[in-house]
Amino acid sequence: MSQPTAPTAHHVHHTSTGDQAEILDLDAEVLAEHIASIVDRLPVEADPRHIVDLGAGTGAGTLALLERFPGAEVTAVDSSAAHLHRLREKAAAAGATGRVRLLQADLDAETWPRLGTPELVWASASLHHMADPDRALRRIHGLLAPDGLLAVVELAGFPRFLPADAPEDAPGLEERCHAALGRHHGAEHVTHRGADWGSKLAGAGFAVADERTLAVRVDAAHSEAVGRYALSSLRRMRGGAADALAPEDLAALDRLLDLGSPHGVLRRGDLSVRTERTVWAARPA
Repeated sequence: MSQPTAPTAHHVHHTSTGDQAEILDLDAEVLAEHIASIVDRLPVEADPRHIVDLGAGTGAGTLALLERFPGAEVTAVDSSAAHLHRLREKAAAAGATGRVRLLQADLDAETWPRLGTPELVWASASLHHMADPDRALRRIHGLLAPDGLLAVVELAGFPRFLPADAPEDAPGLEERCHAALGRHHGAEHVTHRGADWGSKLAGAGFAVADERTLAVRVDAAHSEAVGRYALSSLRRMRGGAADALAPEDLAALDRLLDLGSPHGVLRRGDLSVRTERTVWAARPA
């Protein structure tokens, strides 16, 4: 699983690569237990030896897969050289350099690089960014081992951090920011978020072996990174939603993002990460 803003083959253009990498890293840190639980429950028939992580980002899924399957090697594919560099650093810190192959590639290109015949393909928050995810699924079907497994993880939306009645000077601000950001994403033609992935998998020749939705909540008391994750994510939202927000909402958001303000997001004690992710595990039919 990757970050809600996610570890993907393509990235939202109003966010710099550095900002995106920071959010991906924070998502991995805060949601590490949930990512591990998803990987632990994958219905693999035998431990895979070769795994492909499509849209690997900075490596949340890659590292969880390496931990879960100690005999496996992972090919991590992403379009961002900066993200793959960060993934290389993480793999080295985990003592797994020799088990990771990094591959920079555009998954919307007419041809894909050679990915071998993996027993497991992991695609977390990446398919909805692709121009033609149906074509991508057919390609995955063609390269996956006959008894292999495809794991698709998709997000219901970006995570929430503030209580519904916060901040005190603009209750409901976060939901209005999300609505504005949703309109911005629509303008950028991110049209596959929320797609019927079960039907798409069937159309590409897969049989869904398992489908489940996880409601995730992590309170700030559980992870000190929640505040930093909220700050980075709200900054990102401001970059995408500023033009669509009312002036008073933009001013309230700026007060939350002010590191020197006593009302800033890092000083709040009521933060939590709340999100929903759905997992499909599918095999070639």
